[in-house]
Amino acid sequence: MMGLLVAAGGAWSLLYCLGKTRARSDLMHAALGCYAIALGLAIAIAIDSPLSIGWKLLILVSALAYAGIPPMTLRYLQRTHEGEEA
Repeated sequence: MMGLLVAAGGAWSLLYCLGKTRARSDLMHAALGCYAIALGLAIAIAIDSPLSIGWKLLILVSALAYAGIPPMTLRYLQRTHEGEEA
């Protein structure tokens, strides 16, 4: 399940950045769906795995932190490349 969590988080990031840079709401909806899957997997891991409470909390907090990574990264890249011609 951890591999699926990481894949869903990666898909969330990729689709978010593509959706924002191309102004496509369908990609943004797909991105949000991937993030919802990542959160669901994190909750399932926390409930159904034999991990200790510390690891379960780390997984849950990490899944919540996934929400902020793509917007911050995209803002940073946009600021870095302001004024450059395509």
